[in-house]
Amino acid sequence: MAVKEIVEQTVVGLGYDLVEIERSTGGLLRITIDLPWTPLAPGAVLAEQFVTVEDCEKVTRQLQFALEVDAVDYRRLEVSSPGIDRPLRHQQDFERFVGQVIDITLKAPLGAVAAGQVSANRKKFRGVLERVDVVAGAAVVEGAPAWQIVWRDETEVKPGAKVSKKRPPAPLQALGFGLSELKDARLAPIVSFKGRGKATTDETAIDRIELN
Repeated sequence: MAVKEIVEQTVVGLGYDLVEIERSTGGLLRITIDLPWTPLAPGAVLAEQFVTVEDCEKVTRQLQFALEVDAVDYRRLEVSSPGIDRPLRHQQDFERFVGQVIDITLKAPLGAVAAGQVSANRKKFRGVLERVDVVAGAAVVEGAPAWQIVWRDETEVKPGAKVSKKRPPAPLQALGFGLSELKDARLAPIVSFKGRGKATTDETAIDRIELN
C-alpha cells in the first residue's frame, strides 16, 4: 500500500482531516492534520477550534504502528497542525475559508486575459476568497471559474510619508479561477490576536463584486 493511502486511512480513521504529506531530505516524513469541518447553517456561529499537542501525539502513535506494519522506509515522523499559511488543496478547503484572505499562484501567467489591468506575466495574487454564484437558469460551462479573489493594488507608502485622507482608494479588482488553474493556494499568513475570522470591509477595504 502506498504511503499516502496508509497515512490518509489512519488520519481519517482517527477523525481528522489530512492536509498535507511531505517527504524531506534525511528521511523526514511530515504529516499535517486538521480538525474536520462541516458547513454551518446560515447565521450559526461555531467557536474556533485548533489541533492540540494531544491530537498530534495520538496520530503519531497510530501512524508509527501503521507504517511499521507496511514496512514503510522513513527515519523520523513529524505530525503537526496547519500553520497560519495553511495550504488549500481541495474543494472543501475553499468552501471552508470563503471570506478570508488567501494567496494563490497560477500555473500560467494571465497573458492577454490581463487586458492591461495587471501585468500579463503576473501569477501571484492576494485577496479575499469569494464563491462565484451561478445565476439561476444560466448554463454552467465545464471548467469555468467557480471562485474569485477580490483585492486592491494600493500604492506602496514609504516609511514616514503622510497619506492624504482625500486620496481615492485603488480600484477594486477581481480574478476568477478554477482549482485546476492553481499551482498553489494558501491562507495569507496574517497574524491576529482575535483569531482568523472572515475578513470584513473595514479590515480589507474590499467590497463584494461579482464576475459576469
